Amino acid sequence: MIPLRDSTPSRSFPLVTVLLIIFNLFIFYQEVLMGASLEGFINAYGLVPAHFQTFNLFSSMFMHGGWMHVIGNMWVLWLFGDNVEDRMGHGKFLIFYLLMGCIAGTTHYLVNPASITPVVGASGAVAGIMGAYFIMFRQARVFTYIPPIFLVTIPAWVYLGFWALSQVYGGATNLVGANSSNIAFWAHIGGFVAGMILYRLFLNPDYEEVGND
Repeated sequence: MIPLRDSTPSRSFPLVTVLLIIFNLFIFYQEVLMGASLEGFINAYGLVPAHFQTFNLFSSMFMHGGWMHVIGNMWVLWLFGDNVEDRMGHGKFLIFYLLMGCIAGTTHYLVNPASITPVVGASGAVAGIMGAYFIMFRQARVFTYIPPIFLVTIPAWVYLGFWALSQVYGGATNLVGANSSNIAFWAHIGGFVAGMILYRLFLNPDYEEVGND
């Protein structure tokens, strides 16, 4: 399922969301220019659990493995991030985003401590945004494309809940060896759950949750 738009308008310009998207795209463009040296760059700055370094929790969340990877993450960030930023304010939202990425990366490390495969991407941080949106805007609706031809509008809690369950399923099958996917499912799960739990600590004092838009 591909989300196309949501029903919740922003009350202010999502400055941090836009800057994060620009920065991620800029870093990916630099990756494209690296050519043969890209593999070494990813190994050095991606998150490699067996060679865990705190700095890489930050650096890895601004790197991506391909055009579809970065476009998918940035589209979901744009779709849901503006509303979350609206309720948190620019500064708190930036801290929240970075914290979600770090928690997601740490979750991946704890589940796969011996892995030597580098993990990159904003997916964990974006999952934290999705988790916060799941609670704050559960009555919102998401206009969604379901391949090959279906266009439907569904409640945000249904769309995001289905996505979260798919990550749990993927993570579980990875653990039992039934799935060889390189997707960091547990990073997504860690980010999503952290977003659901911790979002309240970052809300602006004047935010009123009544109605959930």
